[in-house]
This record gives sequence, C-alpha cells and structure tokens, in this order.
Amino acid sequence: MMTMLDQNGLSEEEYLKQYDDSKYPKPSLTADNVIITDTHEILLVKRGNHPFIGQWALPGGFANKNEPIENTAARELYEETGLKDVHEELVGVYSKPHRDPRGWVVSVAFKAIIPKARVKAGDDARAACWFKIEGERLTHGSITLSFDDLAFDHADIVRDALK
Repeated sequence: MMTMLDQNGLSEEEYLKQYDDSKYPKPSLTADNVIITDTHEILLVKRGNHPFIGQWALPGGFANKNEPIENTAARELYEETGLKDVHEELVGVYSKPHRDPRGWVVSVAFKAIIPKARVKAGDDARAACWFKIEGERLTHGSITLSFDDLAFDHADIVRDALK
C-alpha cells in the first residue's frame, strides 16, 4: 500500500506525531435519557448536586474518557434509577451555548418506550419518579411541573423526544 502524503509532505503517522490538539477547545460530553412508559409517563430524577440542585431532570451524566456515548447513557440510567438493559434510540445532539452553567457541555439524548418498571434513586439523584405526561404538564402525586421547570435544556429534549 502506498503511503499518502499531505501538502507538507507528511505521512499520517508523521502528521499525528506533531499534531497539537490543544489548538481546539474541547467540550464536555454528556448523555441524557428520555424514558417513557407505554402508559405515557416519563422518568425524572431530582438532582442532588449543583447546578440545579433539587430540580427535576432527565437521568444522565458525563461520559468517561474513551466511553462510547451509548454506554454513558446506559450507565447513567442504571446508576441514577436502577434501570438496565433498556434499548434506546437517538433523539438528538444538544450543543446550545450556555445550556449548562458549568461550561461548554454537549449532550446526546436518547429515548425509549418501556413498560413501567420499579425505579430507585442512586448516585447523585435524590429521587427517581415516574411523572404522568398531560400536554406539557407533568404530575407525580402532589407534584406538578411544566416542561420548562426541568433543569438545563431538558424541556427542549423532552419536546423533541415526544414528537
């Protein structure tokens, strides 16, 4: 096989040896999970840490180094709610500036429709509950929220997932 050279006469191996990856800023990468029951309920977690401590959010979190984002979604779903072996599909990529007050954070959102299952809060979630979806109103017992009450840009993610 013939070695291809770039316009500077470098092979790929030579190019990568001298490449400076600090030239480009890097975002943090997260995964968010939109889990909906076949009875039109959505799984939310109450945040246990800043930012948005005490607010309801989609289960999710940061990717580990070299972790495929699909694995991040599954790991975070399990850590925060106890759900596992959930087959999810892509909703979209969310990269709007300032979507997370901690900095440049890009999230990949996934969704699944499943039979209602028992959930248990874990990791950094204070609670994990199923909320009934009624238009853009979410209810669980005496708790009533609108999509816009959710942390981060999770209202946008939920709206997209429900389309």
